[in-house]
Amino acid sequence: MFKTEWLLCPVCKNKTRIKLRYDTELKNFPLYCPKCKQESLIEAKDFHVTIIKEQNT
Repeated sequence: MFKTEWLLCPVCKNKTRIKLRYDTELKNFPLYCPKCKQESLIEAKDFHVTIIKEQNT
């Protein structure tokens, strides 16, 4: 079985609607948080999330 975790918003640290598996890799992914209504450009690999740019909407 693959381990999965919810992707957390880098701004407010709440759960988003995206779930990651351990082998998931994201590059230049526009992550939108429904709670704080912010969009951030991220990269993710091995559950490690890096913020590329925070965008104000």
